[in-house]
Amino acid sequence: MTTNSSGGRNSQNTQSLKTIYLDNIWDDLRSGIEQVYTKHTQNMSKNRYMELYTHVYNYCTSVPQPGNKGAPQNFSSHPPMSSNKQGKNQSTSGAHFVGYDLYERLRDFLRGYLVSLLKNGTDMMDEQVLDFYTKQWEEYQFSSKVLNGICAYLNRHWVKRECDEGRKGVYEIYQLALVIWRDCLFRELNEPVTGAVLKLIEKERSGETIKTSLISGVMNSYVELGLKEDEPTAKGQSLTVYKEAFESKFLDDTERYYIRESTEFLQQNPVTQYMIKAEQRLQEENKRVQLYLHDTTAVPLAKRCEKVLIERHLENFHQVFQSLLNDDKNEDLGRMFQLVSRIPDGLGELKNLLEAHITNQGNNAIDRCGEQAVNDPKLYVTTILEVHKKYSGLVISAFGSEAGFVAALDKACGKFINNNSVTRASNSSSKSPELLAKYCDFLLKKSSKNPEEMELEETLNQVMVVFKYIEDKDVFQKFYSKMLAKRLVNHVSASDDAEASMISKLKQACGYEYTSKLQRMFQDIGVSKDLNESFKRHLQNSNEPLDLDFTIQVLSSGSWPFQQASTFCLPQELERSVSRFTSFYSAQHSGRKLHWLYNMSKGELVTNCFKNKYTLQASTFQMAVLLQYNSAEKFTMQQLFESTQIKMDLLIQVIQILLKSKLLICSELANNSDNEEEADGLGAESVISLFLGYKNKKLRVNINVPMKGELKQEQEKTHKHIEEDRKLVIQAAIVRIMKMRKKLKHQQLLAEVLDQLKSRFKPSVPVIKKCIDILIEKEYLERQEGAKDTYNYLA
Repeated sequence: MTTNSSGGRNSQNTQSLKTIYLDNIWDDLRSGIEQVYTKHTQNMSKNRYMELYTHVYNYCTSVPQPGNKGAPQNFSSHPPMSSNKQGKNQSTSGAHFVGYDLYERLRDFLRGYLVSLLKNGTDMMDEQVLDFYTKQWEEYQFSSKVLNGICAYLNRHWVKRECDEGRKGVYEIYQLALVIWRDCLFRELNEPVTGAVLKLIEKERSGETIKTSLISGVMNSYVELGLKEDEPTAKGQSLTVYKEAFESKFLDDTERYYIRESTEFLQQNPVTQYMIKAEQRLQEENKRVQLYLHDTTAVPLAKRCEKVLIERHLENFHQVFQSLLNDDKNEDLGRMFQLVSRIPDGLGELKNLLEAHITNQGNNAIDRCGEQAVNDPKLYVTTILEVHKKYSGLVISAFGSEAGFVAALDKACGKFINNNSVTRASNSSSKSPELLAKYCDFLLKKSSKNPEEMELEETLNQVMVVFKYIEDKDVFQKFYSKMLAKRLVNHVSASDDAEASMISKLKQACGYEYTSKLQRMFQDIGVSKDLNESFKRHLQNSNEPLDLDFTIQVLSSGSWPFQQASTFCLPQELERSVSRFTSFYSAQHSGRKLHWLYNMSKGELVTNCFKNKYTLQASTFQMAVLLQYNSAEKFTMQQLFESTQIKMDLLIQVIQILLKSKLLICSELANNSDNEEEADGLGAESVISLFLGYKNKKLRVNINVPMKGELKQEQEKTHKHIEEDRKLVIQAAIVRIMKMRKKLKHQQLLAEVLDQLKSRFKPSVPVIKKCIDILIEKEYLERQEGAKDTYNYLA
């Protein structure tokens, strides 16, 4: 390359020739463009369209040679390269030679066309200006797209290159048309047009029918005019014009309208009617967006409406919520929930009100049962379940099972189940788990009123609903364990499948450890059946029959909640059976020792001393007393005590039951008609005789009934064992925590113990402190010197 100025002169000559060529074609091109904008574009023939396209194409790619005017030849749009700085700049800016003039003339044409068009719409208002604006916009937009097609080559080459080189203010022809519309017509008319649109929307809100195509036409214009100024050839919109010219004003106008309407409506109508109105308005506004507004308006419009229609009136909603709960207006409650849930953190107060209401309803329901609930576990549990069922249904139907309302239901049920008039009367929160366990015993014990299998399964599922809310689950476990043990030992379970199902439910709720002993009980019963069969075969093989039916149940001492019986002298008639089985069992299981639970044993006696032959189903203690009368008809209480070795207080209760059944009589008490006081009148020298005139309509008589005070004592023992077990559980938890932490402050230790045991029971802080002191004495822990509120673990 050589350095010279020929490149500059050639560029100037090229520009001059280009202008001359443009002048030659412009008249025809302008005429065609005017036809596009002022006449029916659809009537333009395809040939005419191609002529206009060819004019633009030829202009951009060819230029006539000097002296041969009008004859197009190939021409390079780039001037000769130059090695100096000036030449480099010319090379870079030379792109305007192949499109700039045409671009400028197109811009001037569009500006002139819109200026003349604006004169027709300057003084218009309301729907008139909307008709004008939307009609002209629709035609202008269509025409501009046609023009853009005619200038496609200009867009692809000259415009693209200008934009790539950073030239500002250059757009594709369609975008240029939009810019000129925005500058010439939109800026002059947007305020009256927007005002007319807002008036039209208000009319629609007031119930009038409007021409929505006018609004959608304006919205289309506003959206299209939102050009991305930093990307002139981009196809998308920034929505700047739409939001500034319309949306912000529309949202403010909407807020004013609904503030006025909602205030006036509430002054004349109840809140329940207002909620229907608010729901309807929110639906209308959402539909409005779908019909003729831009999609992005949906969220800010909804938020603005929710703020005005709901948030401003939350206090009114709160005031009515309680009365709706009282009147069981589930549909209105559901509507209120749907509305208030739209407000961030708006449901908090409703949840609190619901929790308080359910707590009150639960307490009131139990109060109405009165003292009867204490002695009727079925009434107590079913009352709780009725309250839960009612409000669980409400939470599902009205509140859509929203997590916060489910939690409110759970908290409320936990409160009134663990603290109500029944628990306060007994001065113990453990009364609820005790009554629940007794209800389970009622369901699972063999009875003429036992439900069908499917019904029983469903009832057990309902029991587990209450169980979930019980705080002292260890109390339930103790009572349930004792009652299950009695059902199994006495063979009075309604269904083994139901028993297994209930244990499975408890295991799922509280884990393997919670039910391990219950499952072991079942295993022992199965093992005992096999053991009895083996013993029978042993007796047959030994050729030494017992001359009586004898069955035994061997129970693991660590799994069954039975205490070893007190001293007792087994009757000679029974002693041989016990001795034979003990020898048999010891031979099979060396190292094991049998402890006989005579207080849990029972048998049958056949009478030969009465007019009729009766079979008496009796406890072992009752059998021991009655068998004494094989040798004599009269005994003093002291003699019976010496021969049976049953403790006197217990013996008195045994005799009392036999006196009530009229098998025995006491001459000293013969005139006392008050059976409740019979035991009080018995002394060591009282004479107890066999009543030979005994009669009963039944030949098979069950006299094995609970003794007076036996159940009460058992309950007291159970509660005492619960307290003792809890102390051990708390100590074990403290040791586990300290072994892991090594060092902990007092409050931290308390918090971790409470958290770790919350699934079983809620230990009291004083008991935890006492357990800490016990562990310090046992040297599991020590207080840190200089920091008495800090404990160290001693390995």
